[in-house]
Amino acid sequence: MGKRVAIILSGCGVFDGAEINETVLTALRLDQLGAYVEFFAPDINQHHVLNHLSGEEMPEQRNVLVESARISRGQSRDVRELKAADFDALIMPGGFGVAKNLSDFAFKGADCTLEAGTLAAIMQFKEAKKPVGLMCISPVLSAKIFGAGVQCTIGSDESTAAAMTQMGAAHQTTEVDGIVVDEANRLVTTPAYMLAQSISEAAKGINKLVEQVLKMA
Repeated sequence: MGKRVAIILSGCGVFDGAEINETVLTALRLDQLGAYVEFFAPDINQHHVLNHLSGEEMPEQRNVLVESARISRGQSRDVRELKAADFDALIMPGGFGVAKNLSDFAFKGADCTLEAGTLAAIMQFKEAKKPVGLMCISPVLSAKIFGAGVQCTIGSDESTAAAMTQMGAAHQTTEVDGIVVDEANRLVTTPAYMLAQSISEAAKGINKLVEQVLKMA
């Protein structure tokens, strides 16, 4: 029987939600390797809605769970329903929604906190010692989840890495196709679109992350 993997999303769209290419690449590789996947997201309003053509804020509200269902073909569930006991591993793609909806890192930097339901779900996997994969901007939350000294990467962005270090993470600079594996914390991270210039570049690190997470599960 294939491994069961939960994916937490932060909306739909790189600038105000989950990064769609990262999400699809993750789901594709998991499916190719025979894993069973379910999608989750918090049932909350997005911080804001952006026009992805112009970058301008739009005068409307959207719900993170509802928007996440656009990617999952209507199959997203409330993150409060996520139970680590039902899964072998957890993966969280990036996108600014991680820093705006799943946390307030975009506004508070090192002083950020995680959305309560999302944090509670991830902490279940930590406590059960089940592997977690974080990609793109998601690894900025590593120290808030796993504590000081956690090994992780967002690639090579100096200001983001500095904030991670301030929070207590041991950031490692990597190339776009690199992964960092923290065996003690059962955590795998990769830069993805923090560095990728194309979908094929993003796929290199994402595939490695998925394969490592499944290996550890």
